[in-house]
Amino acid sequence: MAEIEVRLPKMGESVTEATITNWLKNIGDKVAIDEPLVEVATDKVDNELPSEASGILSKRFFEKDQVAQVGDVIAILSSDEISTTKEVSPESIEPVKEIEVKEEEKNRPVVEVTAPPTISEIVEINSNSSGKFFSPLVRSIAKKENISQTELESIQGSGQDARVTKNDLLSYIANRGTSVTSNNSTPTLTSSSNIGGHFLTNIKEPIVLPNPGDELIEMDRMRKMIADHMVMSAHIAPHVTSYVEADMTKIVEWRNKVKKSFIDKEGENITFTPILIEAVVKAIKDFPMVNVSISGTTIIKRKDINIGMATALPSGNLIVPVIKNADRLNLMGLTKAVNELANNARNNKLKPDDTQGGTYTITNVGSFGNVMGTPIINQPQVAILALGAIRKVPAVIETPQGDFIGIRHKMFLSHSYDHRVVDGALGGQFVRRVADYLEAFDENREV
Repeated sequence: MAEIEVRLPKMGESVTEATITNWLKNIGDKVAIDEPLVEVATDKVDNELPSEASGILSKRFFEKDQVAQVGDVIAILSSDEISTTKEVSPESIEPVKEIEVKEEEKNRPVVEVTAPPTISEIVEINSNSSGKFFSPLVRSIAKKENISQTELESIQGSGQDARVTKNDLLSYIANRGTSVTSNNSTPTLTSSSNIGGHFLTNIKEPIVLPNPGDELIEMDRMRKMIADHMVMSAHIAPHVTSYVEADMTKIVEWRNKVKKSFIDKEGENITFTPILIEAVVKAIKDFPMVNVSISGTTIIKRKDINIGMATALPSGNLIVPVIKNADRLNLMGLTKAVNELANNARNNKLKPDDTQGGTYTITNVGSFGNVMGTPIINQPQVAILALGAIRKVPAVIETPQGDFIGIRHKMFLSHSYDHRVVDGALGGQFVRRVADYLEAFDENREV
């Protein structure tokens, strides 16, 4: 009987692993080519993986909530015949071979494991080990950072059965060398810096006890990832935020004039977002040093301008689909890209590559009625722009005949940036330039 290996495919740039969230087929089920076989979740999006072959699902090597690496065999399909039962015959089970145990091995301590690790976490345990499991990635990082076995075993893990995760180890490495002293019960934190210039303190989150009647809600997988990403960004990058108020009157009036004809012509709505993205792209071309990333002490100046747009999901979570090469799109192209990505995000139809490669992010806090915000940088980028609500406000209007008070449509732009590489001058000039482009919008522009 021919067997076909089903491997976890590559699902986008920098995606190296995925969590099995749900098998859509059981052992013994018939699977057709291109039929959804399994649901997986990466650190970006959730996806259904279609079968690349047809046959009978005979083996599954990963179960729900286990993590597989790209390229891992996750299942086996039998292609020769269709089974009518899901039971596995005793003849098909290979007997377990007896292993000869040397006399000196018999006296070694036995480590009992109540919950077996995932396949990616199975590693060799030293004879003097405490019995903890460490993934190959964790061991590789530990070796690179010269962390001994004893030191590794002393780290408190946050994973299943207190296993040490990659984030646990990176947090430990970041806080190595920090010390806490006490004087009259008042803690004094002594910080040290690493090669990247990150000043870190040994801060642990508090343990909060619920009160009677409180409801306990466990974070879902996406919320946990968002929390980790935001804490990491705030921890790594010293955030500074500059604010500018832009006059959006020309843009509001132009959109009101063309939106009906645009819907009739293109079958979709034109929002303010593509207009704002167009202004951001122009400003990035003027100030390319906000379109960078940091690796250690090296600044990576990005050639492409890929704009991420933070999108709220019906679940209350947040995802950031990316418009690739936004500088190559006209206003019509940006409008279609914005609408398509936003709709796919809300309907859980984003592909892994749709959330990869962003170089600068915008977030529209105005859609919730907020005037301004202080957004957290979407690592590994160095800046993010929050767009406030467009409001009618009284304003001083300057004319050759003199100044007068009029009603204008105004919006606050809040620009947060990484002060390691973006100083106040650059951060402030950039957001001012965005506002200048918005205020100079041609109200006679054709769509």
